[in-house]
Amino acid sequence: MGEHNTDALHEAQLQGGSDAGGVGRYLLHRAKPHLPPWLGIAGTGLAGVLGHWRWGESAAAGVGLTLGSVALTGATWLMGKSTSQQRRLHSAITVAAGSAWLTAACLAGPTTGPVDDLYLMGGPMVALSWNVRMILRRNPDPTGESTDKGLLAKVGLARAQVGAAKVEPNRVTAPIALEAGEQTHDDVTKSLSRLASALDLPRNAVRYRPDPSSERRGELVIVPEDMLHDVVEWDGPSNLGGSIADPIVIGRYDDGSPMLLWLPGDPEANRNATHLLIAGGTGSGKGDTALNVQTEILSRTDVMLWLSDPKMFQDFRPLLPGIDWAAEGGSPTETMVAALQAVIPARTGWLGKHGYRQWIPAAAQVQNSTAHTCRPDGQACGCEGMPYLVAWMEEAANTLRNLGDDAFTGISQEARSAGISLIVSLQRPSYDQMSTSTRASLTSVIALGCDPRDEGFSLPETVIDAGAHPGAWGNRRPGYCYLVTPGIDEDRYPSPGRTRAFTHRAAPIMEQLAAWALANRAPADPITAGAAASVAGTAYTNRAGASDTAGPRLTLVDGDDDMDHDGPLTDPEDDGIDPEAELPEPQEGDDAPIFGQESGHKPSPEEARELFARALEEFEEEGRMIVGPVDFTDWCDRHHLSRSWVSLRLKEAALDGRLEATNTTGRWRIIPVLTAA
Repeated sequence: MGEHNTDALHEAQLQGGSDAGGVGRYLLHRAKPHLPPWLGIAGTGLAGVLGHWRWGESAAAGVGLTLGSVALTGATWLMGKSTSQQRRLHSAITVAAGSAWLTAACLAGPTTGPVDDLYLMGGPMVALSWNVRMILRRNPDPTGESTDKGLLAKVGLARAQVGAAKVEPNRVTAPIALEAGEQTHDDVTKSLSRLASALDLPRNAVRYRPDPSSERRGELVIVPEDMLHDVVEWDGPSNLGGSIADPIVIGRYDDGSPMLLWLPGDPEANRNATHLLIAGGTGSGKGDTALNVQTEILSRTDVMLWLSDPKMFQDFRPLLPGIDWAAEGGSPTETMVAALQAVIPARTGWLGKHGYRQWIPAAAQVQNSTAHTCRPDGQACGCEGMPYLVAWMEEAANTLRNLGDDAFTGISQEARSAGISLIVSLQRPSYDQMSTSTRASLTSVIALGCDPRDEGFSLPETVIDAGAHPGAWGNRRPGYCYLVTPGIDEDRYPSPGRTRAFTHRAAPIMEQLAAWALANRAPADPITAGAAASVAGTAYTNRAGASDTAGPRLTLVDGDDDMDHDGPLTDPEDDGIDPEAELPEPQEGDDAPIFGQESGHKPSPEEARELFARALEEFEEEGRMIVGPVDFTDWCDRHHLSRSWVSLRLKEAALDGRLEATNTTGRWRIIPVLTAA
């Protein structure tokens, strides 16, 4: 028992010694910042003793020390010009008092007369004055004033309090509490430009993140260095062979972290599918941004991409082999838009029958699960899967001018539930180009440099108030952008990023990616292919990106034909005919062809109707499924028929079921007469 008590006492003594050592180290740590003034006083006293021993009887030393004291005091006053008036005066008085005592001690002696008393009384007072100054500087100043004349007061935020700052690489985050009842978040957002000016930083380097639970609390974020200045070239997709449900990487933020974008929704993450707006002025890097997104899409195995580009695929031509359906502007784009409107209810119906509230990666697989079956008995149906669909409208202002500003309204409001994302790219998403309903449905946006007056068309007002300012870039910072999208922290919205650049070195990689996508991408499912073909006809079934598994090949013949599609393309009896030879002149009495009227001949009503039917077939064979009187201009000139006559025939064809009116006045959609070959 006694031995046990001895051990416990020894342990307590060790513990007590450890506590004492810890207290001593703490006190020393706290005292270190306040030691320099005291060390200075001690050094001055020692210098006085040594100086008197050396120069006590030297008149020349007295002159030198006096002049040195005056010069040092004056230099201190001049060097303190950039500091506050209080610090400048305090420093000059301290140097003057110390140098005067040192001169007196060196000449008269440190213990002569009042010299020693001045040292013993004045030295501690000077040291303590600097200690007090340090303590006051370290304490929070409720008035917002500090030794730099009050930075917050300068920018109109007097009496706001700033808490302890969090310092990260190239980022400082400081909590701020505004004066209760006097200041709000609006006061901070209005002062960001002045704050950036006071810190000598660009406007985009200073941001404000308001606390959603308080009107007077938030965080100031300062990024002093532009880490996006260096160009990063695109060197390939981030997730080759992955799912479209995985994040798309389009670039990097100013702190080096990747910019991520999701298109499909995720019920487990409580994230909805999204449509995307890419907006930026000329020279802002919109083309490279589009390539970043498209190459990521084509690198996934459960998605199809439809692309409309009035610029003849100028930026995207290397990727065309991997794109399921590519349409130029004008009538082909009208046909694609009509096809999109048709596939939405078809895809929504399929997803609903198989128990999907929204598209998920399982919907792209063969339906072998009883949880997702369309059979009434609950057994697995084995239906083919349905890949995700991305419909991309490049230079959409052109399409909107032709089809109307609400051309995408129905698609944007209904497509997400059908496993479709609409991506609209244009320079200026103003309300005179795009309807407000369409703009409201484009919940994600990549906002590149633009005119300062157009910022509100691209970004939400809350993001602009938090410090986002794409108008500051214009076309001088290609690829700089802000990303607003579900799935990322809203605090990231006002943080700028930069997309990767596509140089000449990227072309071979894009071609390889397109070839890979052609071989590995998801084929069009029967539901989507059937709905699109029912509207677009051969414009869809004979598209360049069609694969053998994309659905049945379709012809314009009602029933099977007797043609040998695998045989020679010419009649064997005509093998000896020279195709380059001149045709013989027609002889008198030869029968003229039915529709080969000579110039000036006007066809009869029956001939004209047959000519019109043939013209519709030719349009359909060419894939031009949206037509109007303007498309018959040359045809009318050849056959001496008026456009008013064509307008009447178009209306008759609509009554006969050959045409269907579109949302655009004077434009009609050809209803294909299609059967499986």
